[in-house]
Amino acid sequence: MKQHQAIHTVERKYHCDVCNSTFKQLRHLRIHLRVHTGERPYCCDVCNKTFRTLERLKAHEHVHTKECPFPCDVCNSTFKQLRDLRIHLRVHTGKRPYRCDVCNKTFRTLERLKAHERIHTRERRFPCDVCNISFKELRDLRIHLRVHTGERPYRCDVCNKTFRTLERLKAHERVHTGERRFPCDVCNISFKELRDLRIHLRLHAGKRPYRCVVCNKTFRTLGHLKAHTRERRFPCDVCNKTFKRVDHKRVHQCVHAGDST
Repeated sequence: MKQHQAIHTVERKYHCDVCNSTFKQLRHLRIHLRVHTGERPYCCDVCNKTFRTLERLKAHEHVHTKECPFPCDVCNSTFKQLRDLRIHLRVHTGKRPYRCDVCNKTFRTLERLKAHERIHTRERRFPCDVCNISFKELRDLRIHLRVHTGERPYRCDVCNKTFRTLERLKAHERVHTGERRFPCDVCNISFKELRDLRIHLRLHAGKRPYRCVVCNKTFRTLGHLKAHTRERRFPCDVCNKTFKRVDHKRVHQCVHAGDST
């Protein structure tokens, strides 16, 4: 008990001369100084990525081994890092501890709050040097750069197809496993992708957010709208009626010309 109480009373006697942060233990100061020196002494044997601490290296190594030692007791999802499990548990508890000061929207993680706040500031701090597109998040820029480099670091163990992001690989892997993790609460149909469930829910809600500018017909998905516009690519120059075939358009235009032939 006394040893534990000492944790709370220990003086922060180790000071960083660069940014004035203070630490209770010398080893914590030494690790912190690597932020300023750029030192990353721990290297992954598989991909040569480097890390400031041994703990971060060990967490990273799960990417290569696919080991997920932290299971969720509620839904049996597993995670490579304990912090990811703790964040995931907020899905079940409904806990959203991070609140936007502007619109009061709440978030499960600090990262999502920070990304959201840039909606209000419209800040895009990370430009691509190749095509000048800018991004709100550094990780989004890094992923985007793979478009230019052709890097696709995530590979499917079943069919060897490669992907630019881990999220796309995980989504693809469900093609092989047949896993459908996202059930509809209304009709109990299940989906492999959350986005597919969200689109499906529009069926029950009657939402059709995509509108054809030519005929005002509405659609549940952007893909359906694009398919519709491709089907009728030939608009009449007079009345904007559209046709699937150019010869149908020509016959129709005879009506405006008064030509009965």
